Amino acid sequence: MQGSQMQRKPRILCLHGFRTSDEILKKMVMKWPGTILEKLDLEFPDAKFPANGKSDVEVLFDPPYYEWYQYDEKSLGYWNFEDCLSYIENYMIKHGPFGGLLGFSQGALLAAVLPGMPKEGVALTKVPRIKFAILISGAKFGGLKFGRPKLAANAFSALIECPSLHFIGEKDFLKSRDCFTRIFCES
Repeated sequence: MQGSQMQRKPRILCLHGFRTSDEILKKMVMKWPGTILEKLDLEFPDAKFPANGKSDVEVLFDPPYYEWYQYDEKSLGYWNFEDCLSYIENYMIKHGPFGGLLGFSQGALLAAVLPGMPKEGVALTKVPRIKFAILISGAKFGGLKFGRPKLAANAFSALIECPSLHFIGEKDFLKSRDCFTRIFCES
């Protein structure tokens, strides 16, 4: 059509949860209304690392299972976080560009922190900036529950100018602890 421009769907990189997979997140997201899905271009990669333990979803979904990085809740220690960031950035270079991120659980932790990392020169310095984030059952690094990987230490030091949409379930542990708004909202 002359004089009109075809509007492109927003391209979204979808990051699955801890010890799950791209296929599991895809099955969950594809249950959304078709009127929403038809407006989005969704890409679902598996995380780099095979699950390093039992998955909480084994009774619901078949393996394989993956994790973006490893985490020890007792020590609040992280490992392979830098490799995770490199893996995501290289994926975005090869398959992008992506306008936004969608993350579930562990993927939502990443989707929350990644938009603030280019300012620090830590990650996503070779790709266009993230314009928005959709966080499902997510939190942000820091605090008693999640600690903070060294590379994410300053990701929230300045206001992240990236709109975000947050979904939290009625039975999610973040909601029951009344900490969801405290971890994402300014006081």
